[in-house]
Amino acid sequence: MQNPRLAHRYAKSLMDLSIEKKQLEEVCNDMKYLQALCSQSREFTSLLKSPIIKADKKRNIINAVTEGKVSEITKLFNQLLVTKGRESSLAEIANAFIEEYNTLKGIHKVVLTTAVELSKDVLNTIGNKIKTERGIDNIELEAKVNKDIIGGFILEFDNNLVDASIVRDLRDVKKQFAKNIYIPEIR
Repeated sequence: MQNPRLAHRYAKSLMDLSIEKKQLEEVCNDMKYLQALCSQSREFTSLLKSPIIKADKKRNIINAVTEGKVSEITKLFNQLLVTKGRESSLAEIANAFIEEYNTLKGIHKVVLTTAVELSKDVLNTIGNKIKTERGIDNIELEAKVNKDIIGGFILEFDNNLVDASIVRDLRDVKKQFAKNIYIPEIR
């Protein structure tokens, strides 16, 4: 069950508390850890969403999984989520927190998808080009590999999408042939 409003409220509250306690960087690292944990472990997310497992058992499992890996604020926050019955939204809250953090610090997330893996030099060059073209200082460049795009790249940045992939070009050509704009329609 997705609830972005709830996720942003909890993330904003956690951010305010972590700023007040001067532990923003620690809590951000914790949220990145929880985000990775939720995305990599299907069993963990299923556990969080399960209505059959009791709250005490969920609390113990979350504590066991995160023991020594998260700060005290994050540990208490996770306990609060379980107490309020909001543990199923943990992944969404972690994502919302990271978005809020990036907005606060002026970090722009850029996702570059290519058909083959790119070297660090090429990624740095692309990152520097984006910085100079857009006039921003901080970007977080995430490189993905998707062989289905055949070649070229797909760039996602600030709700913009630049699709310069071969598969998109092939789809465009297919549409042109299907439309057959060179032969007038016969009635």
